[in-house]
Amino acid sequence: MNEARIRRQIAQRLSLRAPQENSLSILGDVLSHMDFSAETDPVALLEAIKAQYPTVADFEREFPSVCFSLATGVGKTRLMGAFIAYLYLSGRSKNFFVLAPNTTIYDKLIADFSKQSSPKYVFRGISQFAQTPPVIVTGDTWQEGRGIRGADLFGSEAIINIFNVDKINKEGGKIRSFRETLGDSYFDYLSKLPDLVLLMDEAHRYRAKAGAKTLFELNPKLGLELTATPKAVGTNKEFRNVIFNYGLGNAMADGFVKEPAVATRADFNPKDYDPDGLEAIMLEDGVHYHEFVKTELELYARQTGRKRVFPFMLVVAQDTTHAGKLKARIESEEFFKGAYKGRVIEVHSNLKGEESDDAMSRLVRLEEAGDTDIVIHVNKLKEGWDVTNLYTIVPLRASASDILTEQTLGRGLRLPYGERTGNEAVDTLTVIAHDRFDEVIKKAREADSIVQIKEYTIGEGGDITTAPQTVLTVPTAFEAALTGSAPQVPDDDDKVREVLAPVIFETPEDRQVAQLTIDLIREKYERELKGGHKELKSPEVQKRIAEDVRRISKARQGTLEGIVVQPDVDQLVAVVTASIADNSIEIPEIVVLPSREVNFWFEDFDLSGISDIRFQPISDRLLVRNLRDQTQRELARALDGPREDRIENYIVRFLMDYPEVDYDSQADLLYKLAGQMVDHLRSYLQSEDDVENVALAQGKALAQRIMVQMKQHYRQTPAEYRATKVRSFRSLEPQNIAYSPAKSLLLTEAANPLSATPGYTFRGGQKSPYKFHKFHSDPERRFAVLIDSEFEKDVIRWLKPARNQFRIEYQPGKPYEPDFVVELSDRKLIAEIKAEREMDDPIVKEKARAAAEWIKHANEFAAEGDGKPWEYALITDQAVTENATLAGLVARYGTKI
Repeated sequence: MNEARIRRQIAQRLSLRAPQENSLSILGDVLSHMDFSAETDPVALLEAIKAQYPTVADFEREFPSVCFSLATGVGKTRLMGAFIAYLYLSGRSKNFFVLAPNTTIYDKLIADFSKQSSPKYVFRGISQFAQTPPVIVTGDTWQEGRGIRGADLFGSEAIINIFNVDKINKEGGKIRSFRETLGDSYFDYLSKLPDLVLLMDEAHRYRAKAGAKTLFELNPKLGLELTATPKAVGTNKEFRNVIFNYGLGNAMADGFVKEPAVATRADFNPKDYDPDGLEAIMLEDGVHYHEFVKTELELYARQTGRKRVFPFMLVVAQDTTHAGKLKARIESEEFFKGAYKGRVIEVHSNLKGEESDDAMSRLVRLEEAGDTDIVIHVNKLKEGWDVTNLYTIVPLRASASDILTEQTLGRGLRLPYGERTGNEAVDTLTVIAHDRFDEVIKKAREADSIVQIKEYTIGEGGDITTAPQTVLTVPTAFEAALTGSAPQVPDDDDKVREVLAPVIFETPEDRQVAQLTIDLIREKYERELKGGHKELKSPEVQKRIAEDVRRISKARQGTLEGIVVQPDVDQLVAVVTASIADNSIEIPEIVVLPSREVNFWFEDFDLSGISDIRFQPISDRLLVRNLRDQTQRELARALDGPREDRIENYIVRFLMDYPEVDYDSQADLLYKLAGQMVDHLRSYLQSEDDVENVALAQGKALAQRIMVQMKQHYRQTPAEYRATKVRSFRSLEPQNIAYSPAKSLLLTEAANPLSATPGYTFRGGQKSPYKFHKFHSDPERRFAVLIDSEFEKDVIRWLKPARNQFRIEYQPGKPYEPDFVVELSDRKLIAEIKAEREMDDPIVKEKARAAAEWIKHANEFAAEGDGKPWEYALITDQAVTENATLAGLVARYGTKI
């Protein structure tokens, strides 16, 4: 039977969805480059895969390993079953090791792979496995030896080992201990199997775990990773071995998961409420929406005759203390007259004994029992908690970014009937987001949002070229000349060679010393040298580097046969350090910290100028917005807000939130001003109830009006900040670019059409350390031509920085990567080229502010290095014309800090 037919039959029998079938086909492509009966050359295999799938830049393991990124709810477990079936039926492998990150997924995988009576059995329909089921070996049963006996005595069964990380780490001594029946440990037995395939569920959980490295000593023939979030836990570092990516936006558009929506109250301003009041309203509105969905689901079941779905509402708490308070509030008589007493479960690690057992028992039968309306969980739910009846999420005090994550949305996106029904209530997951409604909508529209679908055009002038491409690692021209590390290009591509400088050092030994010198500067001397490039060129520093080079070279040569002619290390180090100093732009790395405590206070005063305030009571409607297609609908509601003993408290509690306010020392002033504001409300509202309603609904806005005047009477000791220079310079790293000979132009040539510029590689440039460039737009390219011109005599060099060349954040965790850095004879310039329509964009302005702050502190250290001050220029693309000069552009758009 040919392999294409095997894949088709597996897809048919397992009812694979399109993304699952595509993944299986891709695995077939990978396996076509492998011979399971012989040793695999990982380097050659990687190159073969990269040629077909450019997103795979590295296996990130000692063994071949590729990642399939599929959105939550699409079916990663079923896909693992398809992978195993294909590897087994095609005769490549009989031995598999399935890895789970936690106990929940571990138990789930065991059930899905072994219970043939279960509707979730992953091999249902595979006749070979119905006749001879795979032998399942788990972290609890491996000592029985069933994996060994099955392989040795019968030789025909598939052996599937299922372990979680703790079964290896906590009981690793046992699995590595000697067994007489094996003449080896079970771990070592597995590691010697020539056809072992490692499948990693929720693969992002292993990247940051040191203990998981032990598992990779199994040295499998092939690793298959599955995850919905291909980034290591705790970092933003993306996987470099993703071979297939099917995001949540695609799954929504294809109807494989529910549509996410966000809900708020009509005419509602969350800034008018303190956290406790907002929390109460969100909980009550969440219950209103939950009851609406419950009715709709029961009606749908009766009308169609399908099974009834019992929905529940998930409340995401901040911590275990918060969770306990929420449960007490929801089960109290004050909350819908006690209607939810006994219908709430609290799930977190602090639960003990019977309380924990009861919660877990109810959690397991959540889909069928119908005895739970609300689940309170601390932070995000763990992977592997698969339910289809979550319809309402109330994420308390969560950011927009936290709400729009696979961890928050993903747990509720699975469809109860396995497909879309066309009934809006049945097919929608709703987040109650009164406090973040606008932010979530805005975030959902961003290009990197998981609910967005990225649209691509293929062909000439499109996003994706049809011409063959390769990934070029492009070092600076001087590094390539020193080490011989020029980009590897097709033999017939002379366009690249024409811009490469000849190699300086003739012998491999000299080039090795040059590379070692560069590595030492990057790894050690960048941090140690405070004087920048001028110190790098000093004889004392060069002597230290040369000593390090000799020591490391001697250690490496100790393992080699024979001794080659010794290079002149001192001379080589002098040439390399001078090349770096003379051909790079000195860019420091800086951290900014406050230098002393700041004291503050307010002087006494009376409110004035508040007669324009005319707030009225709020409306009583809920708005529900679909996040993907932005449609909107309304639900009616009517609730009273939380009450305070004093009306002034509705305002004072917001005044207390300002960092400038110290309640203990300023309480008298706060209540005086809040009382004056309440007196004004009484002057135009009809009743005390209306006064309280407005104070409740608009408390934060009223506090803001008061704070505007308080700030006029604000006094503080002067604030001071200090900047610490972490590095005086950062070496220029090699850059990686997608290169196609058919999409390669000289720097002075324009793409045709101009909109195709991002798809081209531009060669050359006299003043840039790099000889290959990528631009987002033609105005960027024109600016590069301008500063590279011989007529710009003040420009010494320029570059487009690589990722992480700068350490500037315009928002926490969001780096700013400038378009250009230009070094002139008397100063250095950060330049940004933006379309005219983007000049007033808030993000563009925020990046400019961050750059200005960085420059201010960089200039404090300028004298320690090359002495050149920094400037910033935000330049509109329309100003980059043929007759423009850098001096003119900087005079018009530059900012001296």
